[in-house]
Amino acid sequence: MTIVPDTKDWTWVLGRPCPECGFDTSSFGPAELPAMIRANAAAWQDVLRAADVAGRPAPGTWSPLEYGCHVRDVLRLYDYRLTLMLTEDDPLYPNWDQDETAIADRYGEQDPAAVAAGLAEAAEAIASRFAAVTSDQWPRKGRRSDGAQFTIETFARYFIHDPVHHLYDVTGQRHSPS
Repeated sequence: MTIVPDTKDWTWVLGRPCPECGFDTSSFGPAELPAMIRANAAAWQDVLRAADVAGRPAPGTWSPLEYGCHVRDVLRLYDYRLTLMLTEDDPLYPNWDQDETAIADRYGEQDPAAVAAGLAEAAEAIASRFAAVTSDQWPRKGRRSDGAQFTIETFARYFIHDPVHHLYDVTGQRHSPS
């Protein structure tokens, strides 16, 4: 079953709420981000314990396990990119092909318990790193090779939409502010 690669430029979520998952990236302050990351990771633990976690709901749609692997890897990647932004001036992030990674790492065959543990660990790492960002660091910059530019604050808002949206993908529950 082939997955059609997602080629959308999701940076538009910085300007308006996501019509699919309901998440509004302007609805929280930077200090709230670590708790949001941790809460999202906790919700993924339940998803990854489900009996049918490796089953795809439809041909061409990732299984909850595959989404969990992706979210774990996004957490790790964004922690790396955040580290670059904190330690280098205006770094250019290395490219990452999420679809190639899913195939090469055989997302659909990974152990759900190991994925859950890795996701929790990666979430705690990036949540802690965001918690340590000081007020003078939020304006620091970084960029993607496609020309998208971020400050740490816009990077944080863009980043958190990914795990929130994918939780919606597997649960169908739209995000509602706490």
